[in-house]
Amino acid sequence: MESRAAHALMQACPYLGRVHSATSAAARSTATVLRSFSTSAKADATCGKCPVYHGQSSLMSAASKCPVMGAAYAAAATATTATAATATATTKRSEEHKCPYGKCSEDCEGVPTPAPASTATADGDTASKYPISHATQAAPFDYEGAYMDKLQKKHSDKSYRYFNNINRLAQHFPRAHTATISSIVDVWCSNDYLGQSKNPIVVNAMKDALDIYGAGAGGTRNIAGNSALHLGLEHELAKLHRKDAALVFSSCFVANDATLSTLASSLPNCVIFSDRMNHASMIQGIRHSKAQKHVFRHNDLKHLESLLASYPISTPKIIAFESVYSMSGTVGRIPEICALAKKYGAITFLDEVHAVGMYGPHGAGVAEHYDWDAMTVSDPGVRVPGSVLDSVDIISGTLGKAFGIVGGYIAASAALVDMIRSYAPGFIFTTSLPPPIVAGALASVRYLAQSNSERYLQQNNSQLLKTKLDDIGIPVVPNPSHIVPVLVGDAEKAKAASDELLSCHKIYVQSINYPTVAKGEERLRITPSPGHTPEMMGHLIESLAAVWHKFGLNTVDDWAKLGGKCGVGAPADREASSSMPPNPETTAYSGWGEHVWSQKHLEQVQQMEIVRQRGAPIQPPIPETVQRAISTIV
Repeated sequence: MESRAAHALMQACPYLGRVHSATSAAARSTATVLRSFSTSAKADATCGKCPVYHGQSSLMSAASKCPVMGAAYAAAATATTATAATATATTKRSEEHKCPYGKCSEDCEGVPTPAPASTATADGDTASKYPISHATQAAPFDYEGAYMDKLQKKHSDKSYRYFNNINRLAQHFPRAHTATISSIVDVWCSNDYLGQSKNPIVVNAMKDALDIYGAGAGGTRNIAGNSALHLGLEHELAKLHRKDAALVFSSCFVANDATLSTLASSLPNCVIFSDRMNHASMIQGIRHSKAQKHVFRHNDLKHLESLLASYPISTPKIIAFESVYSMSGTVGRIPEICALAKKYGAITFLDEVHAVGMYGPHGAGVAEHYDWDAMTVSDPGVRVPGSVLDSVDIISGTLGKAFGIVGGYIAASAALVDMIRSYAPGFIFTTSLPPPIVAGALASVRYLAQSNSERYLQQNNSQLLKTKLDDIGIPVVPNPSHIVPVLVGDAEKAKAASDELLSCHKIYVQSINYPTVAKGEERLRITPSPGHTPEMMGHLIESLAAVWHKFGLNTVDDWAKLGGKCGVGAPADREASSSMPPNPETTAYSGWGEHVWSQKHLEQVQQMEIVRQRGAPIQPPIPETVQRAISTIV
């Protein structure tokens, strides 16, 4: 019956008849041919790689050419495509259900495609049972080209960074040699603010630890990397900041990132309020926390309060800010911000990176400096209720700037520190600092907790340099800290000025550009140290004047004619008595007078150091006479 019906169908259709005639009747029955014809795939219908759709059968391919069936088949295919498109729009079929094979993608359009079977892997991920084919006519992605495109953008906007070969000489601080050993330069931009990296007490402590414990830590803090030195350093840092506990990290970037991200993600529905000029490490930690955030204008208390007031007091909140902002030298309004935190149920995270070792009678930072008298007479490590330092919840600091080594830390309540220790990946999964590094840091923290000589000399040099530069019209961004930012206002010119100082005047001052500072606010960042002599300072001032004249850079008067920038050329910004509203990025809005270290503090420290040194006056670490001798030898 089946054979007779098939034979009749093939006789009626000239296309099937032709195919049947080409097939040996003796070898294959009509029914067998028809069945094979309907199930065999046309070889060139697709690319042959699609695991789901293999093209039309030979029967359907022949039917599409039939003058009778062709029109009906085309109409049916159109209807199927329209139906599938509607289903796609309704169910929003995911991208993985579309055919991934280039040639068959159009053939598969409108064909119902089952989701590929998947299998679970050991780590819980799923993978298709069909392997992805990489056979393609497209070229591989140009990775090197992508890298070069990113670099070209840096070159185009003049923000590409060049790293100078500077080799600081421990015995000739603050001098260094360049790539050529005989080329000696004066370094005026180091963050080794007090020269502690070459302090004999610090260096000897590192040598002793190296001989006793070796070079490396041996593991994470949890695995062979937790020594008496690490515990001793954390105890000393907690004592310095008068907190319950401290935790040491591999750097302060890691400390800020790990602490903020872990803390904010641990508090339900936490909201972070961040100063606009916060360091990149704090911004990174806030991003990693995925917490909601608000950025308030730099040092703008009214703006901060308006943001805080928009949330219930029961909402967990963190206010993240700095004491000394490294590129502008401005100082955070710590007492006022702490008062707002208490009023609106927030906690404070204070970055004292550029202040520890530099401010306060024991070097604990600006928060300690606010209550100078009380901190001077109180026993180290003992809380002083009502003090600014006591009102700060979390303090982060570095061991790599004024303390002269490397590493970072936080100091806070015992519970908070233990929570960060237990949950922060940046602490848990990294090798701890090597014993010699920890020994050096411990010696440096202890030394600066009782010696004010270095702070005294540094502050004197910083204040004197600002005055002398102002006298000749070199534009220093006004601030009350030890930072001396000299405004250039153009990336290319700032780089040229830095190069000219190094090549022609043997002075190294690095130019600072975007993204460290905003575009149009490029500058030279100068950091005087205790070891810079009057001769060195005179040479710097003369050299800056020559460079400013050669490149036609804006002076204070020039900036004033342009309306001022960053507080330069805007006298009202520096006058507390002015009727104009204060600029939040200048001295009048910082909460201090002209300097954090007042003349009273300097005079008091001078007398304290004379008593401590049994009548010996404060001397620079390398006196001027020694510096002159060095300059003739090196």
